[in-house]
Amino acid sequence: MVSSTLTPPRAELVRRAADLVPLLRSHAIWTEENRRLHDENVEALAASGILRMRIPTRYGGYESDSRTLVDVLTTLGRGDGATAWNASVWATCVWMACMFPDEVQDEVFATPDARVCGVLSPTAVATPRDGGMVVNGSWHFVSAAAHSHWQVVVAMAPTPDGSQQMPVLGMVPMSDLRIVDDWYSAGLRGTGSVTTVAEDVFVPTARVLPIPGVLMDQYASVLNAHSPVYRVPLMAAGCASFVGTGVGLARAAQEAFFERLPGRKITYTAYEDQSQAPVTHLQVAEAAMLVDEAQFHGDRVAGLVDDKAASGDAWTVEERMRARVSTARAFHLAKQAVDILNTASGGSSLYSNVPIQRIERDVQALNLHALMHPTSNYETYGRVLCGLEPNTPFI
Repeated sequence: MVSSTLTPPRAELVRRAADLVPLLRSHAIWTEENRRLHDENVEALAASGILRMRIPTRYGGYESDSRTLVDVLTTLGRGDGATAWNASVWATCVWMACMFPDEVQDEVFATPDARVCGVLSPTAVATPRDGGMVVNGSWHFVSAAAHSHWQVVVAMAPTPDGSQQMPVLGMVPMSDLRIVDDWYSAGLRGTGSVTTVAEDVFVPTARVLPIPGVLMDQYASVLNAHSPVYRVPLMAAGCASFVGTGVGLARAAQEAFFERLPGRKITYTAYEDQSQAPVTHLQVAEAAMLVDEAQFHGDRVAGLVDDKAASGDAWTVEERMRARVSTARAFHLAKQAVDILNTASGGSSLYSNVPIQRIERDVQALNLHALMHPTSNYETYGRVLCGLEPNTPFI
């Protein structure tokens, strides 16, 4: 076990993320064409300490708060959406690893800057065996699998009395899984969100958690129980990890648009300078306001998570759902902002070396994610506001 370390201030971690933006941009085309992160991106994330933000301090991590996480991932999103998304997945799944018994964490974090990937879809089957479970099945959309050390898998397993099935989490080394290279997508291509397959993989009991308990904030770690970072709901912690990527992409679109603006004309019009056209003024102003509003919701998620963690007060259903709907709203607003700037970028922006077309596809992909899909979240939040039960346990 590594000795405890001091957590760098938020401003320092944001500065380190900002220093990576030129590198991430330089590899963005390679990352998209190869459908995985460039190795130098991963190495730079590790060297910067960004991958330690959700690792406990006893393993040399930082236990950074959600406000820091949002600011850092927003900054990474300015450089490359795929890299920011994978960093957010690693932050989420490393946090999930911290729910497991402490002896399991000893295994996971024996690797410096351990990277954990995962999804929450229970698309596999777990059969009880002496000392654990045997898992068979596959999982789609496993972002960052190629660069991860462990995966949090989800499978359906019998309840203790055998009367029905329930979903369980399992912590599995990537070496026990087979990767199917099937990530041919329109957006977030660089995330390498492939399919992983388990074939008779044995998972010891200590590395299995029942999801119904997890969703009620019943975690197995003793040493993390009193840390504010690890005593929040799973979905709220995930929202704080994910939301920065969407905001960062919106800011990337702004920067990309204004970088190309000088000297651009509006073809087939009298405007030899696009910046002089009233329509451009309307477009950039509306986009700027949408980006600011997306940032507001990102900050709102982070503030809610950190404030509740600090107080230790129980979460209400409305607060749990607010974390999800605020994240969805941030993604929705970010997409609207990018749509405006993309439309204003003209036909030349279709070339692959112009970032706005990739940013547009990446932010669209984020809005299709099942956990953050805007309309699904609006409906569920509306149900809660109307006094009805949410139509999902994932809050």
